[in-house]
Amino acid sequence: MSAPRFRADSGQSSIELIALLPLVLLIGAAIMALLAARSASGEAAAAAQAGAMALIQDADATAAARAALPAPARRRAEIRVRGRRITVTVRPRAQPSFIARALAATAAADAGPEPSP
Repeated sequence: MSAPRFRADSGQSSIELIALLPLVLLIGAAIMALLAARSASGEAAAAAQAGAMALIQDADATAAARAALPAPARRRAEIRVRGRRITVTVRPRAQPSFIARALAATAAADAGPEPSP
């Protein structure tokens, strides 16, 4: 009897899996970052709308916009009120700050013209 012959490609699939693993992880991280950016966009739009509604009712627009945001997003939000327009910028939850800045979502809402005295 002769010794069993080893095939030249034994273990090839394991090596290919290990080689592709960083690419799969990178694609997964990119998808997660885009989903976080989409979520930040919705949060910013809702907060801007709430702020504009507060402006219409002569209430504190900044407080209303901040209250409309989920608690974790409040720390990542920037709210600006200029006249009857409110702008809300929310940075998504992303570890590297340069990615969070690049994917920041901004939404604006207008409360209409100044009311007549």
